[in-house]
Amino acid sequence: RKRYEMAYVNTSRIAGFNLIERFAALRADIAARVSQSRAYRATFNELSAMTDRELADIGVARSMIHEISRQAAEQ
Repeated sequence: RKRYEMAYVNTSRIAGFNLIERFAALRADIAARVSQSRAYRATFNELSAMTDRELADIGVARSMIHEISRQAAEQ
């Protein structure tokens, strides 16, 4: 017999977390995501514009550009 376990989400709200605080948290989250997106795109565009020779000189393969850009965005 296979045994299945179900996950559930707790939807209770934190006391004192009013609408203004929720809105401020949402704005901060959006700002952080926009900043990460800009960092990703800038890194990706800069590395993509390089020739294979230039990438090889800095030790980067073209297939690594996405991962390097993602890491730069997380910092």
